[in-house]
Parts: sequence; C-alpha cells; structure tokens
Amino acid sequence: MKQYVQDVLELVKRRNAEQTEFLSTVKEVLTTVVPLLEENPRYRDEKILERMVECERIIIFRVPWQDDKGEIQLNRGYRIQMNSAIGPYKGGLRFHPSVNLSILKFLAFEQVFKNALTGLPIGGGKGGADFDPKGKSDNEVMHFCQSFMTELCRHIGPNVDVPAGDIGVGGREIGYLFGQYKRIRDSYDAGVLTGKGVDYWGSLARTEATGYGLLYFVKNMLDDKGIDIKGKTVVVSGSGNVATYAIEKAQAFGAKVVTCSDSNGYVYDPDGIDLAAVKEIKQVRRGRIKEYAQTHPKAEYHEGCKGVWTVKCDIALPCATQSEIDLESAKALVANGVQAVGEGANMPSTLDAIAYFQENKILFAPAKAANAGGVATSALEMAQNSERLQWTFEEVDERLHRIMKNIYESAKRNAEKYAAPDDLVAGANIAAFKKVADVMLAHGLV
Repeated sequence: MKQYVQDVLELVKRRNAEQTEFLSTVKEVLTTVVPLLEENPRYRDEKILERMVECERIIIFRVPWQDDKGEIQLNRGYRIQMNSAIGPYKGGLRFHPSVNLSILKFLAFEQVFKNALTGLPIGGGKGGADFDPKGKSDNEVMHFCQSFMTELCRHIGPNVDVPAGDIGVGGREIGYLFGQYKRIRDSYDAGVLTGKGVDYWGSLARTEATGYGLLYFVKNMLDDKGIDIKGKTVVVSGSGNVATYAIEKAQAFGAKVVTCSDSNGYVYDPDGIDLAAVKEIKQVRRGRIKEYAQTHPKAEYHEGCKGVWTVKCDIALPCATQSEIDLESAKALVANGVQAVGEGANMPSTLDAIAYFQENKILFAPAKAANAGGVATSALEMAQNSERLQWTFEEVDERLHRIMKNIYESAKRNAEKYAAPDDLVAGANIAAFKKVADVMLAHGLV
C-alpha cells in the first residue's frame, strides 16, 4: 500500500506541479492512512484516493468593482467545491492578496476531513479572492462583495454549497455578501451563508467558536496526560477571531497568554495580554497590533512574526495562517520547553515541524481536529436556520464542547488502533478519511 500511495502522490504532483500547498496537505493525509488502506483494499481497488484528491468542481471568475475614486478595479474570485459525499460543500471565503488556486485547494482538501470529524452532515469546500480589505473603505468593501456575490450566487445554496468567513471576511463582509445574495435571488435563504449577524439568523457563539473549540480540544489532550492548563504560559499568534477567542478561553482556564500578533509583527506582554485592549485595537479601530505597546509600558513590540515562536512558553497556539511554524521555529519552541502545540489556523505547521514535535514527544493537536469548532458551529447555525430557531449561547457552547471532546476521542482511538497512542495527526486523518471514503463507496462511481 505504501507504493500505491506513492504512485498516487506522483500522479497528483504531475497534475498540480506548481501547487505546493495543495501537494503538502495531500501528502500529509495520504501517507498517514496506509494502515487503513492495508485493512481495506477496496479503497485502492475502487480508486478512492485518486477520486478524493480531485476537486468535484473548480469555479474561477473575474470580480470587477469601482473604488472611491471612481476607478475600475479587477480581482479574481474562486470557489473550490471539493467533496460533497456527506453533505453540501462547506467552507470559508478568504479575501487576501495571497489567495491562489493552490492555497484554496489545500484549504478545501483539509476542510473535507475537518468537516467529517465534526460528525455533522457537511462536505468540504473553500473560496475567496485576491482582494485585500485592509485600507479599503466600507463603501469599497461593499462594492467588491456585491460584485463577488453576483457571480458566486449561481453556484451556492443552503443544500448545495454554504460559504462562511475566513481571513479578510468577517461580519461586515458576510453582511454585504448576504444582502446581495438575497437581492439577486429574491429569497430569504438564511442557510446560504454562515457567520451571519445574530439579528439576521446567525448563531450565538459562532464568533468565538474556533478559538473556544481549540482550547476545548487542547484541554482534553492535556487532561488526558494529567497536565493542568491552569498557570501555564501560552504563546498565541494572530489577533483575528481565532486568536482573540483562543486567548479569552485560555485566560478563562487560568493560563497566562503573553503574545499575539498581526501580519506586521508581534507583542510580548510579560504581565499577560490585555484582551480588552486587543479587541479595541483590532475589532473596533481595525488598527495594527503595535498600538498595544504604546499603552502598555511593559509590553514589547517586535517587527516580523517569526520571533513569536522564540518566546518561552508551555503551550503554543498558532492561530494566524498556514506554514507559520517551520522547522527552525519548532526547534526554538522545543528548546524553550514547550509541552503542547495546538493548531488554531489551517495547517500552520510545516510537515517537518510536525515531525520534529512528534520526535520530541511534544503533544500536538492538528488543525483539522483542533480548529474544527468554527465549522462545527457553522453547521449548528445551518441547523438553526432550518428550524427557524435561534439557540442560546449556552446551548451552542455546550454542543461545541461536546463535539470537540468527541473529535479528540475519535482521533485518539484511531491513533491507538492504527498508529501510535499520541499521534493525533494520523488518528484524525484516519477517522475522517474512513468516514468520507465509506460514503463515497456507498454512493457508487459518481
């Protein structure tokens, strides 16, 4: 089966030669499921791997819009509809200059397995555009979102494809996107987008869900080893929703969070991050994280993001973007005594960094399991929309807590059966792969 997997990887490489991010995530998943393939040769015989790595549909379109100066601008939009075996395509929209086909295919492939782990009926997809909302007025963002949705609305629906937010797409953008969809379709399909405002049938606790879910997963992992999170020093990257609410829940658990960052640099506060100040800077003023050091005398601001991983800590939570922890950063963390790493962003650790953590017996919570809380709560939002009901914050949070516990236990159980007891990367991959593969077999050759 190892040779079969290598043959499939070579095929994927030939077809997607320049798509490094996509190739990396395919390799990470396929190489870990070899024991499952050996147990179930039907997956090979019916070419499940070859079918799974091929997108069901890729949509690429132009997005023309007019800026405040009256000048015409042009961006490229995408929607990757990766796999709909267990439900409608589900995955966020990312607006960022770095967006390209490789990154979105990588994110969509990861999303398929992450969504399967939640136990909820959602397939995997991803989308976005190479548009940068930073520095744009509300009017410009609205014009872009309306143009983007004018094309996207042809390809989505509550039972077809349900986008959500991601980097660069928050409540403001979701509002503009939903408004344009409603206008074009002349229908109030609340379940077509998730991450909506609470006043128009969004879910309570959705904003907090990815960060909270990360901490629920990490705490389960630590508790299993008899490690108390209370009193631990935590390093967090990012300052968006994931990082913000990971900090909030870590502090609620009694941990001391000493860093956060944005794309320009990071702040280190030995007294612990003042989360209210971070929220004011990033959520209200849409400012830069360096402003934090201007009002907190003990805090240090450092240009560049990589240095955040040189800060001494017990727990590291990468919550910014993909591949932010490379081998060098992993070595720095291990040298400084890190005990656990929990991935809040999508695949923020490179494959060699993950291998180094595992070699050094660092507890490692992989993204597709640890950050599944956001999409799980999006699926709960879809359920509420279908019922025409809105659950309380406590109801949603309790369901999220239970889902993250189930994901941890499933990853652990499959790790123990097919890999090594603490190899949650393999455990999560195998649990998710098996669910999607079995449903694909049940559906026949489609």
